[in-house]
Amino acid sequence: MLVVNGNDGCMTRKPWELPFLAEPEEVAGLRRTMRSHLRLWGLSDVADAAEICVSELVANVIRHVGTGTSSALVVEMNGTHLRVALRDPDTRALPTLLSVGPDDESGRGLAMLDALSERWGVTLGADSKLVWCDLATPLVSSGGHIDDPRVARSDACLSFYAVGAATENPEAGRAGFVFQEEAAIDLIADLLHWLRAHGHDPDEALDRAQLHFEAEVADLA
Repeated sequence: MLVVNGNDGCMTRKPWELPFLAEPEEVAGLRRTMRSHLRLWGLSDVADAAEICVSELVANVIRHVGTGTSSALVVEMNGTHLRVALRDPDTRALPTLLSVGPDDESGRGLAMLDALSERWGVTLGADSKLVWCDLATPLVSSGGHIDDPRVARSDACLSFYAVGAATENPEAGRAGFVFQEEAAIDLIADLLHWLRAHGHDPDEALDRAQLHFEAEVADLA
């Protein structure tokens, strides 16, 4: 879940957990859910690595605990890192990183996690274990946006609009998200007024802006 604070633009990326049965056919759905959630969190840059981690964690449970094991995908922020974890009920089958050769058929999953993540580990509970890995993100603070100058410039402009909206509508539900979204729309509308007042075609400017945006998003994909 994503909550945007209407006063300072910070994001609260709330931990989430998704129960499932560890079966091969579940992996594709888990990967899609992960990618969609990271898009909402503004962390699409790490989606590919996160999907691979999900696949390897599920495969590890299937291989060492058993197909159909009741498990749960757990995703949360650990500082500026994205923590991807998987909980299963077997506290005995602990993952161990092995040195694997090019012809080895097993042991590659943890090697992949080790290569992709900043760190990984196992947290044991009374009746379950949690295997987790922390992925580096472009965030400069746990509740912030990606370190992108375009986003930073937008935040600076939106702060004036958002504060005004929050003052006028202090009781609005889902205040943070609503204020930020409405502030962005108000800013775009004001810029279109500015363009028309200075003899420019607002529709042409919107088309050009959309082309710039789509090209930049394609470069990041």
